[in-house]
Amino acid sequence: MLQTEPNEKFLKRERQPSEKFIDQSFKTLTILMATTVGIILLSIFLVVFGGSLDSIGKYGLNFLVTSSWDPVSDKYGAFTAIYGTIITSLLSLLIAIPLGVGTAIFITENIIPKSIRTIIGFLVELLAAIPSVVLGLWAIFVLEPLIRPVLISINELMGWIPFLSTKPTGPGVTPAILILVIMLLPIITSISRDSLNQVPIKLREAAYGVGATRWKTIFSVIIPAAISGITGGVLLALGRAMGETMAVTMIIGNSNNFNLSLFAPGNTIAAMLANQFGEADGMQISSLMYAALVLMLLTLVVNIFANIIVKRLSLKY
Repeated sequence: MLQTEPNEKFLKRERQPSEKFIDQSFKTLTILMATTVGIILLSIFLVVFGGSLDSIGKYGLNFLVTSSWDPVSDKYGAFTAIYGTIITSLLSLLIAIPLGVGTAIFITENIIPKSIRTIIGFLVELLAAIPSVVLGLWAIFVLEPLIRPVLISINELMGWIPFLSTKPTGPGVTPAILILVIMLLPIITSISRDSLNQVPIKLREAAYGVGATRWKTIFSVIIPAAISGITGGVLLALGRAMGETMAVTMIIGNSNNFNLSLFAPGNTIAAMLANQFGEADGMQISSLMYAALVLMLLTLVVNIFANIIVKRLSLKY
């Protein structure tokens, strides 16, 4: 007869002091690490907030809706940089999502031979390893001259649209958007690929078993099952786009004059900080800190939004 009762010797076994010490040490170490991360984040926020108090007291919320940036007369407003940050991030994400998710589907769903899929996956990961300053140089000497004739033609045909009203003459918002697309592709593709690979094979087999085609299975079964992970990757990429500095600084034009057109030079908060902080003094430093605080709050909102969306999608699917 098989023994079904618990082993009394096992239940009465007392843990050795060394085991208790290792467990307690590991628990203490993890708490210490988590606390350290929280302290670092809080200290960054306090430093930025403390440095921006003078500008907050002088300009208040007008800082967010005015575009004047004049260090000579101490008149500062970050609306141009805020607009540039939001528009470049959202439009680059809008382009990168179908490209990144499509590439992930192309790699994971056996559409092409495994050897080619391996090469494409390696190239995507290699793209993520290229330094942003190198991408910025490539955008200056290759991307912008390459797309300028196309943008000029678009301006001549549809220049009556406010977003296309400026004649492209060099660096501007559009090249910055395109270089961000290239930088976001590896993030979205890699996370989407991992999410798609985690979908149980039984879901695919069940869909094929009831007569679904490959594309019907992909769009009706596989993507919904992986949507929470894909969404998390997309919003992670959005946070990266909002904080990207060097490549955008090199190609966006760094103009503080507000212009609605995507073909005109513009600015972002990160680019403005990189360009001006080294030579700033007095109220300009406080205003740059204020702009950095706005960027931190924007990224915080994105992260909170990401957690809410991912949690809801996880519960739904």
